[in-house]
Amino acid sequence: MQQTTKPIQKEEAEAKGGFKREITLFDAIMIVTGGMIGSGIFIVTADISRAVISPANMLLVWVISGFLTMVGAVSYGELSSMFPNVGGQYVYLKEAYNKMVAFLYGWTLFLVIQTGVIAAVGVAFAKFTGVLIPWFSDANVLLQIGSFSFSTEQLLAITSIIFLTYNNSRGVKSGKLIQNIFGSTKLIALFGLILFGLLFGVNDMAVEANFSDFWGASGSPTSVPVGLALVSAIGMAMVGALFSADSWNNIGFSGDEIVNPKRTIVLSMVIGSAIVMGVYLLINLVYLLVLPMHGTAEATTVLGQGITAAANDRVATAVAEVVGGYQATVAIALLIMVSTFGCNNGAILSGARVYYAIAKDGLFFERMGRLNKHGVPAFGLWLQCAWACMLCLSGTYGNLLDYVVFAVMLFYILTIIGVFILRVKRPDLPRPYKTFGYPVLPALYVLLSSGICLILLIDKPWYTWPGLIIVALGIPVYYLAAHKFSKVK
Repeated sequence: MQQTTKPIQKEEAEAKGGFKREITLFDAIMIVTGGMIGSGIFIVTADISRAVISPANMLLVWVISGFLTMVGAVSYGELSSMFPNVGGQYVYLKEAYNKMVAFLYGWTLFLVIQTGVIAAVGVAFAKFTGVLIPWFSDANVLLQIGSFSFSTEQLLAITSIIFLTYNNSRGVKSGKLIQNIFGSTKLIALFGLILFGLLFGVNDMAVEANFSDFWGASGSPTSVPVGLALVSAIGMAMVGALFSADSWNNIGFSGDEIVNPKRTIVLSMVIGSAIVMGVYLLINLVYLLVLPMHGTAEATTVLGQGITAAANDRVATAVAEVVGGYQATVAIALLIMVSTFGCNNGAILSGARVYYAIAKDGLFFERMGRLNKHGVPAFGLWLQCAWACMLCLSGTYGNLLDYVVFAVMLFYILTIIGVFILRVKRPDLPRPYKTFGYPVLPALYVLLSSGICLILLIDKPWYTWPGLIIVALGIPVYYLAAHKFSKVK
């Protein structure tokens, strides 16, 4: 016990001499909400609707996603109050299990999860910029060498990633300023969209189609799945909803930069998650009030296409067109630009703190464990930037993200189980906050999330096995890293 506590105290003391505690509760909430709201909420509802068929089941997917997110947040709160250190989930896994399990999380985070999200969100930002400035397009190729092409869309995505990395390398104050501005702007705009849709966008045809047969097929050419088929459909549909709500835990990565972290981290996760999931539910309700759930791709109007056949799955854009025409569509494009830009800022700010913690454990380049004169892990920021830009160039980030869906959920489950393990393994450690509803709520989280993983394992093996392979490849890398970087500590 004593050997485990001393390194934590040592790291905490070192961090206090370098990291600057400048993230307040408001800043932390903006990091949580800004990191969660990217482009997913504007598009994933189409795919969810195709999977579960009925309007009621579509909303049920978002309710379950909200429940899991909130339970995850209150469960992580206990861990963050025990270990309010830079690295967040990496530290929790290390303390509950061992360094190898924690490294596998950090390895997957760097290789695909965080960098893949940064690349994907950067490209989403560029795509919606292209709605306003058509020059930015994947069809506008600047360079072609064999099968490799470099477009203006990729150029803007990479430029935005580099700019945000540079800004964050100048200190946490610079990073949180952008997060506060863009985070609050997108929340205000989203509430405006909800209010505008409820006041002016309600469509009688959509209301009749969606709510007269709320649990039924609602105009779909296929019937609503029942029994195990329905459970499977909901499980697969959960992927889009959960990943639209992901990154609520990223605030824990910055533990040593947070004012009063034992209180602030858990409060920001719970408050931020509650705000976002409430907004998501209201937005999906607006979708159902404005557009019929089912339509056909051959239809010439957005009402005819409905939610399931919305062009490029851009449900929010279709809703905007119905409510306010071209001007509203432009407003939505601006909103998504703000949303994705702020989302990427939060992802870039948070990720490098995990690599810092890994380096401090002697499992990554020693320079990753250093802070620059502004008190941030700049080398980790720029290495993360370089790999994310490479993923933008490769065009494979979308596939990589699909592959690690299972792995990400697996690490969430392991971390929540860690609450139970540490209650037994480290009962002596102070717990300023204890998990609400323990042991029932965290056990329910583990049960439901494990069920979703099992469904994916059976019904979407092409998603699960590549993710497991990526995690497994980290095992030999761990031993190589432990040998190569063994000088630390």
